Amino acid sequence: MSDRRGYYTVDEVRAAEAELFTRVPAGTPMRRAAFGLAGVVVDELRSRTGGVVGRAVGLLVGSGDNGGDALWAGVFLRRRGVRVTAVLLNPERAHEEGLTALRAAGGRVVDRLDSVDLVIDGIVGISGRGPLRPGAVEVVAALNVPIISVDLPSGVDPETGAVDGPAVTAEVTVAFGAYKPVHALAVPRCGRIVLVPIGLRLPEAGLAQLDPAAVGAGWPVPGPADDKYSQGVTGVCAGSAKYPGAGVLCTGAAVAATSGMVRYVGSDAEVLEKFPEVVASSSISETGRVQAWVVGPGGGTDSGARDRLAEVLGSDLPVLVDADGLTILSEEPGLVRGRAAPTVLTPHAGEFARLTGSAVGGDRVGAVRGLAEDWGVTVLLKGRATIIASPGKATLVNDAGGDWAATPGSGDVLSGIIGALLAAGREAGWAAAAGARVHALAADLAAYGGQEAGAPISAMPLLGHVRGAVRVLREIGGGSAERGGGMAQV
Repeated sequence: MSDRRGYYTVDEVRAAEAELFTRVPAGTPMRRAAFGLAGVVVDELRSRTGGVVGRAVGLLVGSGDNGGDALWAGVFLRRRGVRVTAVLLNPERAHEEGLTALRAAGGRVVDRLDSVDLVIDGIVGISGRGPLRPGAVEVVAALNVPIISVDLPSGVDPETGAVDGPAVTAEVTVAFGAYKPVHALAVPRCGRIVLVPIGLRLPEAGLAQLDPAAVGAGWPVPGPADDKYSQGVTGVCAGSAKYPGAGVLCTGAAVAATSGMVRYVGSDAEVLEKFPEVVASSSISETGRVQAWVVGPGGGTDSGARDRLAEVLGSDLPVLVDADGLTILSEEPGLVRGRAAPTVLTPHAGEFARLTGSAVGGDRVGAVRGLAEDWGVTVLLKGRATIIASPGKATLVNDAGGDWAATPGSGDVLSGIIGALLAAGREAGWAAAAGARVHALAADLAAYGGQEAGAPISAMPLLGHVRGAVRVLREIGGGSAERGGGMAQV
């Protein structure tokens, strides 16, 4: 069983569909897709209106196969007693067979939708690009009911998730055969995403998201033979007189993430007051043995900070660089380019622009891959959909599921979590993606606090829920007291 969900490009999906067409009768893949789509619509009708028979569904039908999927779904819905009306946005290019079948089943073609319970968006398929055209914009703007999109919300780029004009925002998106990049990169536009298998044989994905169960199963926990050193010693060089909180947040996250040891370089007494288990030193050379370094958060950009960063990067240990450390690297990239040991950079969009000299742009995945390959490092680009690229490996993505982590200091927490995973021996890309997953879940736990509505949080409550997030993922991944070394007997 795979430890990740793959997202496939348009070309990969089209190639898999072409292979499928050699194995099944003509029209079968579309019927499979449409039948699955109709089933999702039926479930939504039941949950939203309490029934199916006599309910009304509108179809927004574009040209080609995407419109055909919507029309055939309308046929299956008619057989369940649903009233179906369709607006043809490009009548001369409507899917002929699907349109004939819909009319034969009692569906009607109209110029505009009247009162309906749900709408199926079949305007543009995965081969489409660009915003909605004026006619579609007018129709969509008039809607005040939930929209279920066919494969992707129309007007959203299937490869990048970018939106450069009017586009659909769906309550549910029904993906056919394979998840596409849009389903990871534009979740707020897609809503809930449901995959309908149609029999595709797919290659290994170049873009993937770690399965939460796999993150939990792979999280480092102490075993019978472990001690504080064998579980990984994390060195943290963060914070300053100007930004003491960064040292507290980053160090605290490393403490919370694993059972290994944490060494802190700095003079901030508050770090030791809050985390007395941390071993402190005044310089990197005096720190003692560590197995990975986190450097940069709140550390400043003066000559002293530059020298500390250079000393850390001059080691043969894994290093994570964030915040002020990234600012220094933007001026002196030679400190890190081509470094042999694992190196993780964790920029937000502004820091990325400073590192590369240009904005991220609409193709976030392509931009992150480019920097990772050029500099020979792992790059984590922060965002609602966090992108992690490493040279020569599949790119990883983590949709946070919400935006609660968009608060000052949360990046310091993320750095500490990932640094601890690096010290525990986890591969750089996995550590970054797994750390992002725990970080996002901790933000959700802090925001919701067991209630139905979330509330804004700060970085300290997020830090306080890191252990809870790890626990949740370990439970999903089959973690138990026995696997963690046993529960005390009473």
